[in-house]
Amino acid sequence: MNELRTLQNTAFEKTISATTPRPSDKDIVHNLILSRLPTLEQPLAKAAAHHFNSPGKMLRATMAMRGAHVLNVSLPAATRWAAAVEVLHNASLIHDDICDGDKQRRGHQAIWTKFGRNVALTLGDWLIALSFELAAEAAEITNTPRLLRILAKHMSRTTAGEAMEFEWNGNLSWDAYLTIAADKTAPLLTAPIQGIAVMIGDYQAEAIISRYFRDLGEAYQIANDISNYNGSDGAKLIAGDLARRAPNAVTLSFIDGLDTDEKARFNDWYHSGDTADLASWQAHILDSDAMEAASNRMFATLDRATHHASDLSAEISEVVTPVHGLIMRACATASKNGAA
Repeated sequence: MNELRTLQNTAFEKTISATTPRPSDKDIVHNLILSRLPTLEQPLAKAAAHHFNSPGKMLRATMAMRGAHVLNVSLPAATRWAAAVEVLHNASLIHDDICDGDKQRRGHQAIWTKFGRNVALTLGDWLIALSFELAAEAAEITNTPRLLRILAKHMSRTTAGEAMEFEWNGNLSWDAYLTIAADKTAPLLTAPIQGIAVMIGDYQAEAIISRYFRDLGEAYQIANDISNYNGSDGAKLIAGDLARRAPNAVTLSFIDGLDTDEKARFNDWYHSGDTADLASWQAHILDSDAMEAASNRMFATLDRATHHASDLSAEISEVVTPVHGLIMRACATASKNGAA
């Protein structure tokens, strides 16, 4: 089996080196992932091909590859690490779609709607295994077994954040919200650059990167929450988080501005699960300064991230700058739409 895998890897690398013009980093990682998916005669082949036919932005893979170029990390190792994080991210998306009931993913049918829940569950599990296989190969190339611990830690934290949201009992506190927001979003944004830092032995950067992306992840989640209320997140139902009692920064900001009696009335309605007064409360929230308050918190969190970034080396700062800019634009767009 190991010999077969070696032959597959060699064939993949020869294909990449022979390609003209040279493919982008995104294409290289995507091609590696495609080369490791189940073949047509194997289970899950059709479902895997359907999902990865539209790879998305591949932000995490692009970060890892950019870091490898800037910091002179072995490209075979970096490509496998980039693919490992990207595959793990996609496994979480497939599972999330089942839990959230989302029927579309990247403009196509979600796996669970096209192939059924059982196939979606098993494909997600299979991709987690593939992710660790790819990370192990990167670790072997660079003699950095810590990569596997990083991947395991971030997978555990992401899963815990998702589970906390699913088991959320309507606890309307910022502490609970911030834990869910950061754990859901930050770990798989942190992993790409953290792994590259470990490959070059920069363990101080590893810790700073973790704090930096935790703040970025929190800010990005608040931006998504604002978009949920102003209807710019693509969901069919405006303020859908309020209807399903999901954690949302705008909802919490609204509660912060209520007097004691109004807060008690809202809490009673919220915990009842009743949707009869949904439109009334939605209008009340939109007429309040909750959107502005959430936006202010979002930008304050971005400022914290910027402060952490100032402690990074010039080389790593160069790597994370495009991601920082992307999230800043998402926050600015959410804030602008929220004020409209």
